[in-house]
Amino acid sequence: MRMRIAFAAVVGLTLAASACTESDPNSGVDVNPLLSQSSLPLQMPHFDRVENHHFAPAFDAGMAEQREEILAITEQSDPPTFENTLVALERSGKTLDRVSRAFFNLISTVSNPEMQAVRTEYAAKLAAHNDEILLNGPLFERVRAVFEQLDELDLDPESRRLVERYHRDHVRAGAQLDEAQKERMKEINGELAELGTRFSQNVLNEVNDLAVVVEDRDELVGLSEGEIAGAAAAATGRGLEGKYVIPLLNTSGQPALASLENRALRQRLHEASLSRGSRGGDYDNREVLTRVARLRAERARLLGYPNHAAYILENQTALTTEAVNERLAGLT
Repeated sequence: MRMRIAFAAVVGLTLAASACTESDPNSGVDVNPLLSQSSLPLQMPHFDRVENHHFAPAFDAGMAEQREEILAITEQSDPPTFENTLVALERSGKTLDRVSRAFFNLISTVSNPEMQAVRTEYAAKLAAHNDEILLNGPLFERVRAVFEQLDELDLDPESRRLVERYHRDHVRAGAQLDEAQKERMKEINGELAELGTRFSQNVLNEVNDLAVVVEDRDELVGLSEGEIAGAAAAATGRGLEGKYVIPLLNTSGQPALASLENRALRQRLHEASLSRGSRGGDYDNREVLTRVARLRAERARLLGYPNHAAYILENQTALTTEAVNERLAGLT
């Protein structure tokens, strides 16, 4: 009950402070559709009601809700059990999960400057929130206490897996590091989140900036009438009436290369595709990638791994870099 009251207060304050809300004609009350469970099948979001400005207050409310839920777990006086620690942890953050799923699915398909601004603002905030949970000392002690008595508990396989997963995730996040190391881990994760957002935005901007503009329809021989009409529409959308635009897709080999008969145009399209992110300018990703590689290497060393690959593979099917290299060496 305490958590529900606290969350209601947080949501109320957030919505009252935000002028960016959706009006409900039936109640006359401003409502953010992301802050309540959807009535649609499989609880799919009401995307027809969601607007860009709903996401920031929804992220804030979702993080505040989960903080209260985690606090309720760590401040209780009862000894840690599967129910009061692991199940409670698994059930926490439902609002944040709902908002995140809606946002990141939407931004991958219908991104716009306002959504990109939200992504930039909240990348580090969401990373910090995740660290706040995974590097929470009292919470990890409760998780570890349940994990250490796992063989004595009468749990079904699914419940055992839940305990093992949460213990593993906390350890791999750095829960066993000292306080100075934890602070450095938070700095690394925050910067990686910001770099990841910058990388994605650079890729999107490069795709838009490098779309190939064609002046003469005759150069498009080999494309279908539908594809040519699409290229004309893409040009019109950019204010290039009477021209044709072949947008780049997120692959090295562009689909149009298979059907275009004009060799010079094929070369332009291929070179534009390969130059993305490495041709200088505002959207060059080389420095971003270099910094990401260095931070990942530092994080791996901080956690006791020889490199980032070893850290990642430990949680994958291959398990080790040796297994991957052996498999690759056997390919012909």
